Amino acid sequence: MLIRRPPDIPSSEITDESLFWNRRSFIKAAGLGAAAITLLPRGWRRLDGNTDDKLTPYEDVTGYNNFYEFGTDKGDPKANATHFRTQPWKVEVGGEVNKPASYDLDDLLKGFTPVERVYRHRCVEAWSMVVPWLGIPLAGIIDKLGPTSKAKFVEFTTILDPSQMPGQRSNILPWPYVEALRMDEARHPLTLLVTGLYGKPLPNQNGAPLRLIVPWKYGFKGGKSIVKIRFTEQQPMTTWNIAAPNEYGFYANVNPEVDHPRWSQARERRVGEFFKRKTLMFNGYVDQVASMYAGMDLSKNF
Repeated sequence: MLIRRPPDIPSSEITDESLFWNRRSFIKAAGLGAAAITLLPRGWRRLDGNTDDKLTPYEDVTGYNNFYEFGTDKGDPKANATHFRTQPWKVEVGGEVNKPASYDLDDLLKGFTPVERVYRHRCVEAWSMVVPWLGIPLAGIIDKLGPTSKAKFVEFTTILDPSQMPGQRSNILPWPYVEALRMDEARHPLTLLVTGLYGKPLPNQNGAPLRLIVPWKYGFKGGKSIVKIRFTEQQPMTTWNIAAPNEYGFYANVNPEVDHPRWSQARERRVGEFFKRKTLMFNGYVDQVASMYAGMDLSKNF
């Protein structure tokens, strides 16, 4: 099975915690270009024994991105995020939670053992990747913060800084970028707060220094450069659902049976490949997540 919970992961397959928390040491040790691939856990080059699921090359993962804060073309984030400042970084926590505060990022993540996991990713525009992420299961962060019994959803907000993010100077979306999950989705062991990829610190264009990864959902659910986490009783309004509610629902579960109004979701093209492949329900994570949506009409709750 692809996902192993932290207690079951051998120490040899975990990035050293002291290395993870000392950012400068991490960058120095991991900044060896292609050699950093050796930091990946042995045996995680494939997904569930599927030999077709090869890792997407680092250059594609970091050079072909949707991050509209830096521009709408796929190459804009890498081109425009070079000087984006990620230190110091604070995350404001509020809403229905017992420990509201403005946390320094290192303090928020302190005490957790980072894990490396390889996930499939599917973009709503019908392209996909396979990425080795480094991060913390979100459930652990939630438990640390202590949401109240009223908390039914978790909302994530991206930094608003048009001086650094040229895309925010346009009105293509209502800024800042906001996404949210139901509490059971947020607590699911597949859901990560990510700080790195390919054994390296997370590049600016991929959402540094902190982003959300929910691998059974379309990529727009993964908020990047997160500065605010809010626990709510009511379902939050989210950016793409506000901008185009007929095209982008709150759930955004990968579902090949429900087309986007302007194109089919039945097939996808893996970045770097020529031929398309069949899109998998819940992006291939049916066994892990389908029970959360039992009884729901997924054509209405899209």
